[in-house]
Amino acid sequence: MMRSPLPLFALATLTAPALIAAGAVSGGVWAVAGLVWMTALTASLDELVSVTLPTSEGEEFPAADGLSATLALSHLAVWALVVAALGGATGLDTWEKLSVFAGAGLFMGQVSNSNAHEMIHRPARWLRRLGRWVYISVLFGHHASAHPLVHHVHVGTAADPSTARRGESFYRFFKRAWIGGFREGLKAENKRFPRLGQPAYRHPYVGYIGGAVIVLGIATLIGGAKGLLGAVCLAGFAQTQLMLSDYVQHYGLSRRLDDNGRPEPVGTRHSWNAPHLMSSALMLNAPRHSDHHAHPARPFPALRLAQDCPMLPRSLPVMACVALYPRLWKRVMNPLADEWQAAP
Repeated sequence: MMRSPLPLFALATLTAPALIAAGAVSGGVWAVAGLVWMTALTASLDELVSVTLPTSEGEEFPAADGLSATLALSHLAVWALVVAALGGATGLDTWEKLSVFAGAGLFMGQVSNSNAHEMIHRPARWLRRLGRWVYISVLFGHHASAHPLVHHVHVGTAADPSTARRGESFYRFFKRAWIGGFREGLKAENKRFPRLGQPAYRHPYVGYIGGAVIVLGIATLIGGAKGLLGAVCLAGFAQTQLMLSDYVQHYGLSRRLDDNGRPEPVGTRHSWNAPHLMSSALMLNAPRHSDHHAHPARPFPALRLAQDCPMLPRSLPVMACVALYPRLWKRVMNPLADEWQAAP
């Protein structure tokens, strides 16, 4: 049995909000520290360190759940602090605000998204609720329904809004996936909700929309009009990071249909993966995406990196940047996607 990599997960993920919080309060060099941690340092370590994270075996990971809860609470605290800083409460200069905003947006879109994604798959109800509030704080609460009820069911098919089609640019995908995820998640919840015997106000989408109103109200109380604008912009930036992950991790990979039109079972070949150490630690093994789809309830320290799964040519964050340039993206990824689609 390999030693648990949980301390590395904790170091990588918890350092980011600590640096961003310091920048929001003190400015100066601290204003760029969180941004450097999320970008240059992570990219450099991914390239320089060739080892991969070990896999922890076991069914229960209470320490991993504790890290997820700590990260979620850190996210909410950093959100409030950054909104206050953007509203002018901490006296930052414009360049300091921009640096803190960029670092916080990357943290919320990459680390907090990966953590909330982990929590909505956990069996404990309190963890799932906390994960929903992380998504609600970036005005993306519906993802807590659309992801497990739509994406995991229909991944790799035309019925999944979050599977990027071959040749589809990220910008076209963003609009289709956002609207489609909201709509299909609502349909799935409307089908499921009457069986639960709950009053109408307990409908998840009432919570998502009402929660978003509460979040925007709190942002206004904390930072006034500038704080409200900052919260909306943070949400947009974080959502872009999340959607880039979805775009990259399933681009051009589809499930074959049998003679009756039914898709083949989800397998390792239907998700892109990456082995890089630092970004894997920072994103709680989210780049081990094939194993997650094969075992959605498996805790992040136990996710495996199979040898027979599609691999990205660079780390997930780097490929997300490439996806912003459609011609370059298609030149790099279309041949790889075609190769996997043609493989027996």
